Amino acid sequence: MKMSRLTLCLFLSVMVGSLCFASCGNSPKEKVAAPELTADNPDIDFDSFLAKFTSSAAFQYSRIKFPLKSAIVLSTADGLSEKSFPFTKDKWPLLDGEDLKEARVEQEGGGILVSKFVVKTNNHVEFESGYEESEIDLRVVFDLIEGKWYATDCITGWYSYNLTVNELPQTVKQVQEDNRNFIQDNP
Repeated sequence: MKMSRLTLCLFLSVMVGSLCFASCGNSPKEKVAAPELTADNPDIDFDSFLAKFTSSAAFQYSRIKFPLKSAIVLSTADGLSEKSFPFTKDKWPLLDGEDLKEARVEQEGGGILVSKFVVKTNNHVEFESGYEESEIDLRVVFDLIEGKWYATDCITGWYSYNLTVNELPQTVKQVQEDNRNFIQDNP
């Protein structure tokens, strides 16, 4: 049987299309491997991000949305009023793995220090630490923004309401000194 050139072209087009469809669309789907944790991908999950956040000062600074949502509120020297300061990079106390580790520790004096993640969802995490039945000494909030984790808020005992406006410069100086030590050990 003789085929016309047009019929032969149509036949070949249908056969090639069928082969492509069979090999591309109907074959079992390949499993897509989960993203690999690399230095370039610390956001694969929150725990991986946190490990990098607490072990590298440069990374930590790059993953904080300054100024933080909560301002630092201090009392005036006379104790009759208060003043707010933006929580900026120069006031940030670098956090290590121990600062953000879940624990329940009984102290010698009878107090119990509790550190835990109080909220942990796919895109929002809150960590709190402080003595049981007392005020929180550290609260850090993390949010997933455009596929990357960032610290977006913090309340820390470094800047408690008991600190006065006049004591702020000395406290910031102490935080920066502690940060220099952290940076030396964890660039």
